[in-house]
Amino acid sequence: MSVVRQFQLDASVKELCSWTQLPRSVYYYQPTNGRKGVPPSVTTTRTDGTVVDNSQVVEDIRTALSGEFVCYGYQNVTMDLKDMGYIINHKKVYRLMDENKLLLGKVIRTSGKRNFVRFRRIEATRPMEYLCWDIKYVWVQGERRNFYLLSLMDVYTRRILAWIFQGSIRKVDVLKMLERVDLSHGLKGVTLRNDNGSQFIANRVRQHLRTLNVYQEFTHVATPQENSYIESFHSNLEREVIRRFEFSSYYDAKTTLSDYMDHYNYKRRHTALKRVPPMVRWNEYFSSSSADMLQTAQGSEAMSRVDCKSTELALDIDGENAIFAEQVRKESDNKEHL
Repeated sequence: MSVVRQFQLDASVKELCSWTQLPRSVYYYQPTNGRKGVPPSVTTTRTDGTVVDNSQVVEDIRTALSGEFVCYGYQNVTMDLKDMGYIINHKKVYRLMDENKLLLGKVIRTSGKRNFVRFRRIEATRPMEYLCWDIKYVWVQGERRNFYLLSLMDVYTRRILAWIFQGSIRKVDVLKMLERVDLSHGLKGVTLRNDNGSQFIANRVRQHLRTLNVYQEFTHVATPQENSYIESFHSNLEREVIRRFEFSSYYDAKTTLSDYMDHYNYKRRHTALKRVPPMVRWNEYFSSSSADMLQTAQGSEAMSRVDCKSTELALDIDGENAIFAEQVRKESDNKEHL
């Protein structure tokens, strides 16, 4: 660079850069202060065509995060803002939340070789195919003791189908929960996964599950990964409720848990469900199933109204119905001659 400047009066910059093998872009580069690239926008467009200041977007972000059990990151907040009518992507939401210190704590990821265990993963294809359940301790400060929460989850939709919260959970309580779920949803043919807790391995519980035609499977000892779906739910419950609230009594804790269960099933966005709540996934499945059943019924009705020629084509003329098919064809030909 200094050589080019020293001899720039004796030769052209192009020649000097060529002789010194210095790219001309480096020679002409002029450093500038400030952030590189296009300046970030200060407004945001809505779906109705209006434009609002980013300060209004930040206020709406604060509103979305002000819910009693809401503990969202920037991606779920992005979905909420889109539901509010904003045309905005996750990168802008991240920037606004970062500037206003609204982001959750960042996850520290380690690198290098790690040894992973191999565990069985449930792959459900429909609701009420696989269920899982587990018990969670909940500390109640006002009572200065733990209470027990038993949650039953549908794996496909992540919906909490039933739960009980008591000072102790006995096998009779487990049986009552199973009866309620069987009456409301039907448990025949369901696979139920659980750990080796005393409530689940009790002979009476296992016998009752066999009576309901429920296949019960147990995880290996000290492998919570094999029951990861319900473990994940209880982990979220720990982070979003138990660590954030101090319960003055058992009834205070039960009321709060009841509110959270409704929030989780109907409002909380779930990453594994493409960021929709469990009940949306549940209703979408049964709505599509009802539409398929209606289409099948309409097709069956149309088939029942075909004429003799169509009936002949619909029969198996090479199988057991061959004689009947030939008889139908002859009767049809006789009617045409008449």
